[in-house]
Amino acid sequence: MTELDHTDRRILRVLQRRGRISNAELAEEVSLSASACHRRLARLEETGTIAGYAAHLDRAAIGLGSNVFVEVTLAAQTEEALEAFEAAVARIPEILECHLMAGSADYLLKIVVADTEDFARLHRKHLARLPSVARLQSSFVLKKVRETTELPV
Repeated sequence: MTELDHTDRRILRVLQRRGRISNAELAEEVSLSASACHRRLARLEETGTIAGYAAHLDRAAIGLGSNVFVEVTLAAQTEEALEAFEAAVARIPEILECHLMAGSADYLLKIVVADTEDFARLHRKHLARLPSVARLQSSFVLKKVRETTELPV
């Protein structure tokens, strides 16, 4: 883990909100010279503190306005079953996140689809065919109350 000082944290906060900001604007916002800001930014990237840059898309604007969370319980919890399940999940682009869980379900999936019909298609063609699955429990998101990618740094 990289030691982050107050200035590093300020840089990270600004970048999380305005990822396309120029180095000159970033430097001004965090009260550094452009060269000092560039050096810090390069260090944050090299150490992996900044893992990458991405554009946040409006899901509804691209026809993927429904979110579904699916709890998955596996029939077996052998290493082979876990690996086969995780490999299969990685090939389904609608699955945005897959988490191995402690609790009543083995995995929690975050899925994006156009609507309930699209989810039915995804369920038939992919989810129902995932290896070692004993049970799937799906929950549709009715309203997004809060969603952010900003980490509290």
